[in-house]
Amino acid sequence: MKQTKTSFLTLEEVVLFGLFPALMLGTQMALSALPNFHLTGVFIVILTRLFRGKALIPLYVYVLLAGFYIGFNIWWIPYLYIWTALWAMAMLIPKKLSKKWEYILCTAVCGLHGFLFGSLWALSQPLLTDLPWKSIHLYILSGLSFDIAHGISNTVLGTLISPICRTLRHVSFHRKKKDSD
Repeated sequence: MKQTKTSFLTLEEVVLFGLFPALMLGTQMALSALPNFHLTGVFIVILTRLFRGKALIPLYVYVLLAGFYIGFNIWWIPYLYIWTALWAMAMLIPKKLSKKWEYILCTAVCGLHGFLFGSLWALSQPLLTDLPWKSIHLYILSGLSFDIAHGISNTVLGTLISPICRTLRHVSFHRKKKDSD
């Protein structure tokens, strides 16, 4: 039976786009005792690999949920672009890759974002606080140990991306091929 596309999002996307932001925030809160150790980056890369541009929807649902749950404050403003930077990096990974290259590139992108997180965050500080632009390098250096921990944890957790993507592709999209035959 051939399906016709009548809406922007399929039912499956609506469900997943509600589930993933909840998973992002829930795992972030559950792991909050471990600084810079979370699955948010993993989930954003997975969503980007599977849904490309539409991945911005659950990404910003997560950002809004985080604001509502933790509180909208000065910390929240960098979230508006930091996670989009990860999405953009993941968009640069080619759609069709061998298992090996998908594993390597997804893990590397997730890890790189962790290493760059503090520098990306620092870009907003002169605009939001009284930090002078000429001191931004000192701000970055003061958080370097956290960025190293963040990059290492993102790299380790990033090894989950490719296997989860393959599983979701098989479960979700494999069914559509059979239905259209």
